[in-house]
Amino acid sequence: MPRRLLRLLVALFVLICTVAAPTAAADPAGCDFRTAPPPPVDSSENPAPGQTAPAPLPVPSQPVGGSRMAECGPVLPPKATAPPDNQFESWVLADLDTGQVLAARDPHSRQRPASLIKVLLSLVVMRDLKMDTVVTGTWDDANQDGTRVGIGPGGQYSNDQLFHALLMHSGNDCAFAFATQLGGVAQTVAKMNALAHSVGALDTRTATPAGLDGPGMVSSAYDLAVLFRLAMQDKRFAAAVSTEQIQFPGWGGKPGFQVNNDNPLLYNYDGDLGGKTGYTDDALHTYINAAQRGSTRLVFVGTRGTMSPVTQMYKQSAPMMDYGFNLKASGAQPVGQLVDADPTASPSATTTAVPPAAQHVLASGQSSDSGFSLPTALAVVALILVVGGVVYVGMRRRRAS
Repeated sequence: MPRRLLRLLVALFVLICTVAAPTAAADPAGCDFRTAPPPPVDSSENPAPGQTAPAPLPVPSQPVGGSRMAECGPVLPPKATAPPDNQFESWVLADLDTGQVLAARDPHSRQRPASLIKVLLSLVVMRDLKMDTVVTGTWDDANQDGTRVGIGPGGQYSNDQLFHALLMHSGNDCAFAFATQLGGVAQTVAKMNALAHSVGALDTRTATPAGLDGPGMVSSAYDLAVLFRLAMQDKRFAAAVSTEQIQFPGWGGKPGFQVNNDNPLLYNYDGDLGGKTGYTDDALHTYINAAQRGSTRLVFVGTRGTMSPVTQMYKQSAPMMDYGFNLKASGAQPVGQLVDADPTASPSATTTAVPPAAQHVLASGQSSDSGFSLPTALAVVALILVVGGVVYVGMRRRRAS
C-alpha cells in the first residue's frame, strides 16, 4: 500500500505540474509584426539630425487581454463561422460595455495608427483642457501637414469646436492647436504616451499628436479598442464622434463653413454610434466604428487596411460589424478581454510600471510582476505532497523493520 501511495503522489505531482505550466504565447515565428510594424515606405520616420530612432517597445511576457490575444491568425470562438473577407492586417471586434473581445485577427500586431491616435489625444484633451476656452488661430495651425479643417490666423475657436472638428474631420490643424495649449508637441506626445501606458495600451507609442508618421510610431488594434472604449465613457467624446455636421468659424473676413463627419457608416449603418478614420502612406488605412443594436454596443477596429481591389474600408467594416452582432446574439464564448481603466486617472508622464489594469488580464493567471504566481503555487503544493509521501513511506518501513 505505501508503494501504491507513493506512485499515486508522483503521478499527482506530474499532473499538477502539467496543468500548472503557463500557457505559452503563440509561436512568434508566425507573428510578423509582434515587435514593430513593416518598414516605412518614405522618410517620415527618419529621426531628426543628431537623434536616433527609439527601440521597439518591449513585448509583455504574457499577452494583455488573455492568452488567445497572442495568436497571429484569426482568433475565433469555438465552432464560430469564418468572418467576412476583409483587407485589414489586424482587427478586433469587442463589446463596448463589457470589454469582451468577441473575435480578432492578430490583435497585438504592432501597426501604425494614423489618425486613430487622435482618440488618445482626445483623452488627454478631455482631462487637461476646458471645452469653453476660446483660442486664436495661428499660421502654424493653418500650415500643418495632412488633413486640415480650416483654422486660420486670427480666427476665434472654442475648444469644443476644435474637439468636434478633430474627431469629425480629422483636423491636424486642430490637433496642433490643442498641442500648443498642452505645452507644445513634445509635452503633448509625452502626455499621450504616459496615458496609453497607464491604461494598459502597452503596444502604443505616438510620435505626433495628430497621427502623422514619426520615429517609433506604433499601436495595435487591441490598444485602439481599449482607448476608444475608454473615450466613449465620456459623453463629450461620444457626442463628437456621432455628430454629422457642425458650423465652423471663418477667419480674416472669410465666412464660416460647414464641417461634415467623414465616417460614412455614421450615415448608412443602422444604429451607428460613430468612429474614426485614418490613413498615411506608411500606416495605410485604419478604421474604428461603433454601433448599437438593442442593448448591445460593439466596436470594430482595423489596422493596415488596403482597398483591394477598390472596396472602401467602411464597406469592408460593415459586414464585420454584422458578424460581431451575430456572435454576440449567439452567446459565443469571448476570446479575450479589453483592459479596464479609471477614466478619471491622471497618469504621470514618467510612468514606467505595468498598470494594474493590464496585470489582471495577463494570460495564465500571471501578472508581469516576478512575484509568486498560481502555477508556481500549485507546483510547490505538488512537491510538498510528494516529499510528504516519501517521508511517510520511510517511516512506515522503519516501523516495520
